[in-house]
Amino acid sequence: MSAIDTLGKTRYVNLETFRKNGTGVQTPVWVARTANELGIFTNGDSYKVKRLRRNPKIRIAKCGVRGGLKGPWHHGTARVVEDKAGQKAILDALHRKYGWQMKLADWGARIGRTKKNWAFIAVEVSEG
Repeated sequence: MSAIDTLGKTRYVNLETFRKNGTGVQTPVWVARTANELGIFTNGDSYKVKRLRRNPKIRIAKCGVRGGLKGPWHHGTARVVEDKAGQKAILDALHRKYGWQMKLADWGARIGRTKKNWAFIAVEVSEG
């Protein structure tokens, strides 16, 4: 099974982005597979988004809800998805995978008027 298959099926992944000085910052997030990439959503003002805009290199691994690793690290690149079709593909994949939990997150963001600030991240994993 490929890394993208394994990571796409796991409940949480630890996404490591890098500061200007090269220090890695790890964040556990939900992930869903979309075609040949992994899709993630987060707050558009988060530091992980700011770090990704500056440096697209990432590491990603299976983890538990608190970020404890459950598998090896994989290297890859990530980008913030700006086009509506790409954002919809990620959101649809997350809804399929997480069901009522994603619906609840979506509903809460609409009520709190924070959904307009969501950022969608597409991750490509290196296979080697």
